[in-house]
Amino acid sequence: MTTTAYRKMSLFGPSAASRKCKSGEARKQERLTLLQQLRAVHIRRGQHALLARLLAGETATADDGHRIVELPPDIDPRCLGAVPGPLAKAGIIRSNGFVKSTRPKRHASPTQEWILADPAAAVAWLDSNPVDAEEASC
Repeated sequence: MTTTAYRKMSLFGPSAASRKCKSGEARKQERLTLLQQLRAVHIRRGQHALLARLLAGETATADDGHRIVELPPDIDPRCLGAVPGPLAKAGIIRSNGFVKSTRPKRHASPTQEWILADPAAAVAWLDSNPVDAEEASC
C-alpha cells in the first residue's frame, strides 16, 4: 500500500480528502436525513408544533420549536433542525427570510423564519402524520 493510500484510509468512514469533495450543503443534508431517521418521533412532534403555530396565523423559527418541543436530556436539540425541510419541500411552508435568534445560546445569530404556504396541505399532512400517545410521551 502506498503512503498516500494509507493516509486516505479511515476507520471511521470516508477520508478527510473524500469528505472535502462534497459541498457543505450536501453534508448538511446527509446529517439532517440521518437525524430524521434516528429522531423521527421528536422531529414529527416538532413538525406538529410548527404547523400548529403556523395554522394559528403566526410565523415560526427554530427558537419556537426549541421552546415548544420538550426533548429528553440525552437528545441533542439540534435534531430539531430537520423539522422544516420536508414541509418546505412539500410546499406546505416557505421561508419568510431570516430573523435574529432569541435563544441566548445562539447569540442573536440569524435563524430562518417560516410562514404557511398551503393551509389545506398542512391540515392534510397533520391528519396523515399523527403523533400517537406513546410517541407524545417520548
